[in-house]
Amino acid sequence: MFSTVSPETLHDTPAVLGKLIDVRSAAEFAVGHIPGAVNVPMEQVEMRMADIGDGPVVLVCEAGTRAAIVAGWLEGRQPVAVLSGGTAGWRSARLPLVTCAPCRWALERQVRLAAGLIVLVATLLSVLVNLKWVYLAMFVGAGLTFAGATNICGMAIVLAKMPWNRDGKPLATTVTDASAHCHS
Repeated sequence: MFSTVSPETLHDTPAVLGKLIDVRSAAEFAVGHIPGAVNVPMEQVEMRMADIGDGPVVLVCEAGTRAAIVAGWLEGRQPVAVLSGGTAGWRSARLPLVTCAPCRWALERQVRLAAGLIVLVATLLSVLVNLKWVYLAMFVGAGLTFAGATNICGMAIVLAKMPWNRDGKPLATTVTDASAHCHS
């Protein structure tokens, strides 16, 4: 069984605990990550074992669930710990975060919002205006099903091309106060 480490302990003794590996997606990592963390997304762990190394590691995700899954994969290979509470716990403890896009939502979150709104509006329109609007909700549902089966999301591709997702401004700043993040 892997061990857990508190945000405060990790902050005070990072080198003692091992290499810090953040298993979230690159977009989630860019929104805010712990200083010194290396991004190895969960789905890339097995092919990027060289980036992880064979010494002790502390695994991080947003809340701890994905890190715990990856810890199970690495158990027996090397000493593994999971940050309790994940990045959310780190943020709640008001510890420093490195952000590349402090107010930008992760692309996955944008897709969930857009898909949810489209289905909600299409369903309301089909009930209140014309039953044919239900086809729009079905189209979005089919697109999400396709994305889940193939890992190719047409909506994410479109959203990635939106101006707010490709402004090209490197913002790399260190945020020490969690209230400095946008809460939109």
